[in-house]
Amino acid sequence: MKRLLDRFVSGVSSASNTRPGDLGSARPTQPQADDEGFFATQFLERPEQARATSAWTARALAVGAHALEPAHGLELLLKAWGSDALMASLSNEDRRKLLDHLDFISVPPGRELIQQDEKGDYALIVLEGLVAVDRVQPTGARARLAEAREGDVLGEMSLLDAGARFASCMTLSRCSIAVLTSGALDELAIEEPRLGMALMASTARRLSLRMRQLSARLGALLAAG
Repeated sequence: MKRLLDRFVSGVSSASNTRPGDLGSARPTQPQADDEGFFATQFLERPEQARATSAWTARALAVGAHALEPAHGLELLLKAWGSDALMASLSNEDRRKLLDHLDFISVPPGRELIQQDEKGDYALIVLEGLVAVDRVQPTGARARLAEAREGDVLGEMSLLDAGARFASCMTLSRCSIAVLTSGALDELAIEEPRLGMALMASTARRLSLRMRQLSARLGALLAAG
């Protein structure tokens, strides 16, 4: 959350002076995982050098994304997020400004929107459809962590901290999606900070809820032995 606030308080200049390599060099050494158990298989980190970087422009081509009519995309976004306090407080003019900073696309089923362990420059807001969120184990097996639906956000952690993706996300049906790139987030921080804070507050609320749900699931698994 501190990274999020710093982005809007200090503006894009402070963000541009920080290189991903600087963050990686300060990262503490990860403890070695046990050979057995839930954490060894589900949450084992991949070697840093194996992680690739994926920009949204490349991913959009790979998944066969098609542009949605912007007005329709905005209508779907307001349907999904319109009840959030800060989003609801925005004027119609402010809401229309979102069209300058978000891309609205449609993606067929069976397409991998986010690949585990890569470093991406975008987050996705699911407006329609169903997306599987899977943790790929070292053996290649996939463990289903969640299924994202209308209003859910994917990839926001990597967008904010430039870290590696925690899970892979694949469409289970045709999906309508809003795309927020790191470049658009920087523009919002400078040009429309109130609008940017409304958008990111809605994102942060959903991230917090998902972390609580994941913690509850982990607690249940650990208690079950």
